[in-house]
Amino acid sequence: MDSCIKHPHEVGVSHCGRCGGSWCGDCLVHPFGPKKPPYCMSCAMFAAGVIPGIIATVLLMLAVAWQTWRDPAAGPPGERTPWPQRWQALRGIWGVVVLFTLVMGGIYAGAFTVTEGAGIGAFGAFVFALARRALTWSVLAQVLVESARTTAMLFVILIGALIFANFVNFTSMPEDLRNYVEQFQVSPMTVIVLICVIYVLLGTAMEELSMILLTVPVLFPLVVHLGFDPLWFGILVVVVVEIGLISPPVGMNIFVLRTLLPHVSTGTIYHGVMPFVVADVIRLAILVAVPSLSTWLPHLLF
Repeated sequence: MDSCIKHPHEVGVSHCGRCGGSWCGDCLVHPFGPKKPPYCMSCAMFAAGVIPGIIATVLLMLAVAWQTWRDPAAGPPGERTPWPQRWQALRGIWGVVVLFTLVMGGIYAGAFTVTEGAGIGAFGAFVFALARRALTWSVLAQVLVESARTTAMLFVILIGALIFANFVNFTSMPEDLRNYVEQFQVSPMTVIVLICVIYVLLGTAMEELSMILLTVPVLFPLVVHLGFDPLWFGILVVVVVEIGLISPPVGMNIFVLRTLLPHVSTGTIYHGVMPFVVADVIRLAILVAVPSLSTWLPHLLF
């Protein structure tokens, strides 16, 4: 954020680009590992997001290129940095590379689960903070309080979602939904398109974790019954949820950005984010039209 404020980039290219690209990490992950790790489903989901993540990166870059081509003043060139200074800057990220290699390598090697990998990553970050003497007692107390608050919030959501999922299964709602859809005799792809529209609308008003936990227990059995690959559906859910989070007029990420930039009007943010929404919609259309982009790599690896 500080770098974008320092350089005179137009809001739509700098800050709205961050808003549009803030979720690329949800898809773009490290795919490589042994052929048959013991936790194949988690690894397969990670691998399924690689190609969609690459497509997202390319489309977002094209969106930025289009904006700067249309208005060169929106993204003026920055100062060139000499190579010695670049190599010197890379020395500060070796800890991130080590943590990434440890966590992702351990998951794909079958040394630990995804949840255990997250714990190991957090412990590694704690060790690096101690080694750099960046962790004081006051900072540690603040981190612990924020961690406890976030954990409590997530557990409330997870417990509520678990109760809701059990209630859904008890009431046979997924089976009733399948029967209801079958009586209209619509094509399976039409159902997928309608589900995508529902997620986009929900994403404008709900947080993504709670949205996924509340809807997947109902919709997932229907999608599997229609014959679609669960990995493909999982990637579609991630994509459409994040489109909803950056879609005007009430996308949650837009209001987060508005809070961080009180001097920028909401209309300016709406205008700036639209090219990235269009890029996301194009990617969604590509993934719906070519499901193998999401399923080829995990089936190849696992």
